[in-house]
Amino acid sequence: MNLPNAQRTVVTLLILLLALALAGCGGDDDSSTETAEATDSLVIYSGRDAELVEDLYAKFEKESGISLEVRYADTPELAATLVEEGANTPADVFYAQDAGAIGSVANKDLLTTITAESLDDVPERFRDSDGAWTGITGRARTQIYNTDEVQSNELPESVLELTQPEWKGRVAIAPGNSSFQGFVSAMRESVGDEQTEDWLEGLKANNVKTYEGNGDIVAAVADGEVDTGLVNHYYLYELLAEDPDAPAANHFFKKGDPGGFVNVSAAGILKAGKNQANAQRFIEFLLGEGQTYFATEAESKEYPVIASYQTELPDTLPPLDEVEGPDVPLDTLGDELPETVRMIESVGFPGT
Repeated sequence: MNLPNAQRTVVTLLILLLALALAGCGGDDDSSTETAEATDSLVIYSGRDAELVEDLYAKFEKESGISLEVRYADTPELAATLVEEGANTPADVFYAQDAGAIGSVANKDLLTTITAESLDDVPERFRDSDGAWTGITGRARTQIYNTDEVQSNELPESVLELTQPEWKGRVAIAPGNSSFQGFVSAMRESVGDEQTEDWLEGLKANNVKTYEGNGDIVAAVADGEVDTGLVNHYYLYELLAEDPDAPAANHFFKKGDPGGFVNVSAAGILKAGKNQANAQRFIEFLLGEGQTYFATEAESKEYPVIASYQTELPDTLPPLDEVEGPDVPLDTLGDELPETVRMIESVGFPGT
């Protein structure tokens, strides 16, 4: 079809304008897709077991509309992975089993500052002084024991007494577990390296039994495989939820004793994370509904770090302010971790 020059010019301009409009629409679609991906997702490296936290994570997804991609592994493994990945990590949040491991990640300058409003409600002793991480729940170290094999009046006042002859072959530890390593770091801070190493060597000489994790120790104690073991307090409650008649109980050491160390599970936000706003929202959730969840819904009865939620704990659990271990700042544990692992391994225990 032949058109006059003026009409051809108009048609050409209309075609160009239409093409630009379509290109602009396509660009908007791509942009909105990228925004949706950033807005509606979160990658969590979880040192907390799936069995323990998957219901909590599902609750966050339902309430926030944010989908979680969770990588589960042991806390020390995840901490090492984050250090190796550095700025290339896909993780947005690290939810660790203990303060020492997350402190080691913070020491590599991989975490950003938490801005969640509830952070001010967390006691200073349970969070990083620079705001790089916050405790979520408290866990006291205890000596779990088989009530058929051990009488309460036999139990020691101090964890340091477990190297004595009467405890030969009767005690279990998990030397490669992050909570044990955090406890040993705190012991080093409170009684010094020499006494701590002597204690570890004393355990070795006293035929202490080693297991992979706290749960394995608790099962062994309940089955009568070993009389006692050093674990976090809440594993007993997990056991009793499954078997209320299990012959097991917790023993809390005297106030101020290294054996009564109170550590925390802790969470931090990766600087390299692509979903910073969602990560802050997740931390706020852990310091809100997460506090109630651990006190009432989870089988393990962990101490909420925010005092107003601690009233929801069972009466059988001593109040957190009555469980006083050594006065050790938790944000120092990250610095101590490498030397602690070296010390544990030098004695002949598996440190990793």
